Amino acid sequence: MAQGFLPGQVLAMTAQTADRLIKLDSGDAALLYLQLLRHDGVTGLRWPEDRLQGALEQLRSQGLAPSQPLTAPEPPVQEAPPPEYSTEDITQALADGASTFPVLVGEVERRLGKRLSVSDLKSLYTLYDHLALPAEVILMLVGWCSEETERKYGSGRRPFLSQIKREGFAWARRGVDTMERAEEHVKKLTRLRGRETEVLRLLDISPRPLVEREKTYIAAWDDMGFDNDALRLAYERTVLKKQSMDWGYMNGILRRWHEKGLHTAAAVQAGDRDPRPIQAGGGRRPPAPPAAQGQRGREDLERMRRLMEQMKQEEE
Repeated sequence: MAQGFLPGQVLAMTAQTADRLIKLDSGDAALLYLQLLRHDGVTGLRWPEDRLQGALEQLRSQGLAPSQPLTAPEPPVQEAPPPEYSTEDITQALADGASTFPVLVGEVERRLGKRLSVSDLKSLYTLYDHLALPAEVILMLVGWCSEETERKYGSGRRPFLSQIKREGFAWARRGVDTMERAEEHVKKLTRLRGRETEVLRLLDISPRPLVEREKTYIAAWDDMGFDNDALRLAYERTVLKKQSMDWGYMNGILRRWHEKGLHTAAAVQAGDRDPRPIQAGGGRRPPAPPAAQGQRGREDLERMRRLMEQMKQEEE
């Protein structure tokens, strides 16, 4: 049989390790494990922080990564930094009759309700020329940023071009460079925006702007497919253990459930057993008389002890 592997240094792992990686069903977790196996750290790994932490938490859940912090990865290398456009560059772009940039400028000014300054024009031209985003994608970007600004700060408020530029770079990093991808991306952002509000309610948190890490957690839980009851159950177990909300701890619970294919509260609780005897026909025995209250209390305590043991086993 022809050799299908490249020659070089051999990296080895146990069969148990391979089984745990397969169980995780995560490409990022497998790649990070190979990085740690090869280099004993993350030096040279050019991943954004949220991607690294997500994969690291998965490996830790299976005992495949150290619990202490790793050396921070090197920041992603920008392939080509944005140029410093001059006023002459902008003047030439506006005078180019074969370009869609002049039309784009007029439409952006109409949507924002103001004349664009030279600095604004440079930011807009960075999206158009440096990132090479089509004019229609930029207009959808402007529309999304305008909606977000109004939602956060009130009707009639408009975003700055610097904000639009920053969001445009985020879209470009995600490969949102066609009208079809932009439409799909906006649909996802809109759905997640509603989901974030819903999750805050489930976690007994008053409505407020989320920090980036919280948004990352909620987006991951949404991708995993958890329903509201499962999120509430994970939250209650988090508070029971930590005495307050802990995003990282709750994320660990949900990742373990995800690995087991449990995405509803009913599925999570399916393994729980109520020790109270069941009558013929499926009904529970009637409430115990006063003389049996002590026995029932002991049974409740025993049931609670088993629940705590189950939670401890899930953590391990």
